[in-house]
Amino acid sequence: MRYYFNMFKLITGLIIFFPSICFASSMKMIGEKGNIKDVTKVINVKMFDNYYEPNEITVKKGETVKFIVTNMGELVHELNIATKEMHIKHQPEMAKMVEHEILLADRIDKNKMKEMAKMDHSMAHKHANSVLLEPSNTGEIIWKFSTSAKLEIACNVPGHYEAGMIANIIKD
Repeated sequence: MRYYFNMFKLITGLIIFFPSICFASSMKMIGEKGNIKDVTKVINVKMFDNYYEPNEITVKKGETVKFIVTNMGELVHELNIATKEMHIKHQPEMAKMVEHEILLADRIDKNKMKEMAKMDHSMAHKHANSVLLEPSNTGEIIWKFSTSAKLEIACNVPGHYEAGMIANIIKD
């Protein structure tokens, strides 16, 4: 019996561990969390209901950028730095947050988010390349553009990406 219990613990650990590795490796594909002391550029981004200002951002490979992000809209919005494919993969997580009433139109139920994250870490929405904001709130991301991957900024709240809430990242 003890053998089966130990095998169960091992398999459970692997199931939890491997998605973390996959997520970490996909993050390295798009860059990495930046260090405040390495910031060479600060970009203020305003999120309105279904568009960003500016809608195009130019960065250099190797540059560390601090994004100061303000939600000027009436809805909850996200600023997420990723490839188009990564945005599409992230959208079911965001839909799940809506289904569980963590994401509401104009607010985030942070208590429910904290509780759900105990069972499903994706519900915590704590990624270095992303910020999720209620209306009138401000957040920041410090990101090092260490790869040449084709990136975009997008809001993956259900319906927002489809409505065109995307900003282009152009590499110099």
